Parts: sequence; structure tokens; C-alpha cells
Amino acid sequence: MTESKNNLPAPVSPSSPRPRRLWPLWLIVAIAVVGLVFLALWSWHQWQQQQSLQQSIEHLQSTTDRLDRNYSQTGSQLDSRLQSLQASINEQQKLISDMRRQIDHNAQTLLDAGNRGRTDWLLAEAEYLLRIANQRLQIEQDIDGALSALLAADDVLNQTDDPGTYPVRKQVAKDVMALKSIEDVDRTGLYLQLDAAIDAINNLTESALALEASAGQAQPMDQGSSAEASSTFARGWNQIKSTLGEAIAIRRLDEPVKPLLAPEQSVYARLNMRLMLEEAQLALLSGNQTLYERALAKARDWLDTWYDGSHAPVRALREKLAELSEKDINPELPDISEPLNLLKARLEGRRNATGGEASSPPQSEQSRSPASPAPAGDKAGDAS
Repeated sequence: MTESKNNLPAPVSPSSPRPRRLWPLWLIVAIAVVGLVFLALWSWHQWQQQQSLQQSIEHLQSTTDRLDRNYSQTGSQLDSRLQSLQASINEQQKLISDMRRQIDHNAQTLLDAGNRGRTDWLLAEAEYLLRIANQRLQIEQDIDGALSALLAADDVLNQTDDPGTYPVRKQVAKDVMALKSIEDVDRTGLYLQLDAAIDAINNLTESALALEASAGQAQPMDQGSSAEASSTFARGWNQIKSTLGEAIAIRRLDEPVKPLLAPEQSVYARLNMRLMLEEAQLALLSGNQTLYERALAKARDWLDTWYDGSHAPVRALREKLAELSEKDINPELPDISEPLNLLKARLEGRRNATGGEASSPPQSEQSRSPASPAPAGDKAGDAS
């Protein structure tokens, strides 16, 4: 029994239950929460980076599109500028080519000019002088200038040894005689005379009016003869008649009486005559003979109507207006273009006889710029 009891397990005394340990669980939960927070922060950070990357990609895309547009615009502008430069280069090359042809033509012309004789140069100078004469006469109506140019051309033709210029010199002599037979018009002198007449009109006073002047011309009663003045009675009678003549004026009523102008109306009368004479000045400058004579005639009629011709200033003014109205301000001018035509025909004949001049330059070289004026000689030839 004793051995059997010794083999039995030792009795275990009952112990109180231990409390559970929950901190590992809380630790796990805390770790999980921290992990979730970290994961959320990491996800949010990744989302921010993705958004920033997306914005960068969009910005790069827009920048690329803008650069593409700028490149295309710049390329089109460069293409247009290249085309413009190419056109300018072509024009410069064409201009250089034209200038080369012009230089070649000028060199050939100078070479041909060196081969010309003295007669050709003298004939060209005479042609120029004849053109100047036609211009002076037809355009400027300068008779003295045209006459001087004709005489100079005749002197140049006299120095040539070409017998073909004799018809030209003969016609020049006829034209010189025709120009010398024309009375030259001194327009400046006539204008100044009309200006002096205007000043004379401004100096007319109211005492020169027709009715006031006629009143001053009242005829006294008949005075006795010189034979009666020899006696004392005759002298007394003459004195009485002289006294009565100062008090009594006799006027003729069988003649038309001119109306009496007021002082302010006399100013209008002078102003009207001034305007008439200024009209005559304008007609003088334009060479209008009809208007010139009509204006002077109106001024004379106005002067005769309102002013007394017995006054010395009025009488002198009327005589001056009558003298000016007889002037021919637009004489008929002869045609002096025949010598120029004959000389042109002679020059053409000489060119044909010598085989002609050098070939003319191309049309582009001969064309004159629209802004460049034609020579005076060409104008005179066209006017003739």
C-alpha cells in the first residue's frame, strides 16, 4: 500500500487564475493603424506626384504644340522672305544686265561720236538752237529770245562746209525778217502804266464830278468889248456887269443834265473804274486783246459819265486810257518751224549717206523715267 501510494502523482494544490495579457493585441492594432496611416500618406503622396506628373506632361504637351505652331509660322515667314529675297536678287540681276547693255551702248555711242566730223557737231548745235527759237516764240512768246536763237543758229550754219544748209539759212533769213517786222509788246511797261492810271483814279476828288464842275463853269453875263473899257462909263458898266455875273449864273437847259453823285457814291465810282483797269491788267497778262480793249472802253465811258473832262487830271487820265486802248498786246506770231524741219531732213540725209548711226539701245534702255523731264530742245520741237 505504501508503495502504491508512493507511485501516485503528488497532489496539486489549486492555484488562482492569471489575468490575460492584451497588450500584444493592442500593439498589433497600433501597428496596423500606423501602417494604414502610413499607407494612406504614401498613397496620397503618390497621387500628388501622379497629378504633378500629369500636369507636367500636359504643360510639356502644350509647350510642344506651341513650339510646333511657332516653328510652322516661322517656317512660312522664312519661306516668304526667301521668296522675296529671291525676287529681289532676280531684279538686281536684271538691273545689272540692263546696266551692262547700257554701258556697252554708251561706249559704242562715244566711239561713234569720236568718229563724227566738225560739220556734224555744228549741225547738231544749229538744230538745238532752232528748237530753242521755236520754244521761245510758241511757248513763251519771247520775240527777242527767238530772234537771238535764230541769229545764233544762222551763225553756226555759216561755219559749216555743208552746201545742203543753204535752204535752211534762206528760211532762217525769212523768219528773222518776219520777227523783226513784229512790234514787240512791252507788257511790263503797259502794266505799270495801267497801275499809274489806277493811282490817278484814286486821287480824283469830288470837285472833279461832272455837275459840280459844270456849276463852276457858269457863264457870266456878256462883258463889254475892249473898246468900251476905254471910257469911264464903260469901266463902270463893266464893273456892274462883273458884279452881276458873280451873283447870277446862266446854265443851258437844252442839254441832258448828269445826276449829282453823293460823296460816298463817288467812292463807288472810283472803285468801279479801278476794277475795270485791274481787269485790263489781267487781260494784258493773258494776252486777251478783246477783253483788254473792252475793259479800257468801259473805264473811259465811266470817266466821261461821272467826271468833268475840263479838269486837268480827268483829261490827262482820259488821254492815257485812249492811248493804252490803241496798243496791240497780242500780235500774230509767224511760224518759224520750217528751218528746223529742213535741218532735220538734211541731218537724216547725212546719216543715210554715211550708213546710219550705231544701233539703238534696247527699248528698256531707251525708255525715260516718268519723273525725268524732257530736254528743252525736244519741247520746242514738239511745240513747232
